[in-house]
Amino acid sequence: MKSNTYIIISILTLVAFFSTANAQQFPTRNLLVVVPYAPGGSIDVMTRMVMAELAKALNRNIVVDNRPGASGMIGTEQITKADPDGHTLLGHTSSYTGTAAVRAKLPFDPVRAIVPVAGIGRSYLVMVVHPSLPVKNIKEFVELAKKNPGKLNYGSSGIGGNNHFAGALFDLAAGTRMQHVPYKGISLAMTAVASGEVEVVIASSAAVNPQLRAGRVRALGMTGLKPSPLIPNMPSIAQAGVPGYEYELWWAIFAPAGIPADRLNFLNGAINKVLAGPELKRFLEQESAEAWIATTQQLADLLPREIERYRKVAKAAGIPSQ
Repeated sequence: MKSNTYIIISILTLVAFFSTANAQQFPTRNLLVVVPYAPGGSIDVMTRMVMAELAKALNRNIVVDNRPGASGMIGTEQITKADPDGHTLLGHTSSYTGTAAVRAKLPFDPVRAIVPVAGIGRSYLVMVVHPSLPVKNIKEFVELAKKNPGKLNYGSSGIGGNNHFAGALFDLAAGTRMQHVPYKGISLAMTAVASGEVEVVIASSAAVNPQLRAGRVRALGMTGLKPSPLIPNMPSIAQAGVPGYEYELWWAIFAPAGIPADRLNFLNGAINKVLAGPELKRFLEQESAEAWIATTQQLADLLPREIERYRKVAKAAGIPSQ
């Protein structure tokens, strides 16, 4: 009986040794990270900054590749077909779970085809309008929208994305009726609102800040239930005229399903470490976001939980399945 016990212990020791050795040797080559949206959006900006720091930590080059289309689903599908060895990753945002919730048919399982590797950050959205719109605050905007049902257009990164859901929920909470105009990425939607092609966009600080600082758009409020230090000097939409309205977004890194557990945990630890570093702490503060440091266990139920939540929101807001 003792000899069998020793054999079992020896086997477990060898397994632990080779798992550790495998993680220490990883990565064996440069990494590719796909961002399934156009350049310039918040997930593009966030992913590039995190990967720049991770590249230094791992002493490897990391290529960030934008593959936009179908509200982020084209690039996501490509990642689901990639080798799950940990060298190919995906930068995504909570837009993914919203889009997955309203897509009746996808060529992959949105819950199981990718797995969370690590969080990046969390924040709220900011409502901005074209300066020609004769409103200076949320109350005036609601009054204008109610007087002109169906005549104000809000842009988004695509059907089912954060900005689409945020606009639809605003209509639901405020009793207004705006028209949704989807683009192939939030940077294109921001260009549209800055040029007056659409009147409204509700997007992350990272996305709106360039146009806001240039004076091409006017900010009316943020999507927290109350003002947040993440977005200082910005009134809460809920407190400024639309009670109960709230919308939070997140950014994270994913991998194809089937990635070995040791590599998943290695990447999680490495990303969490750079998130806690001074460069990313400073960067996230500038982008009005907070670091989202979480273990793989804490992130394990992220997709099923969020997709189900968005399905309920879509039904309440009247967003149809595509």
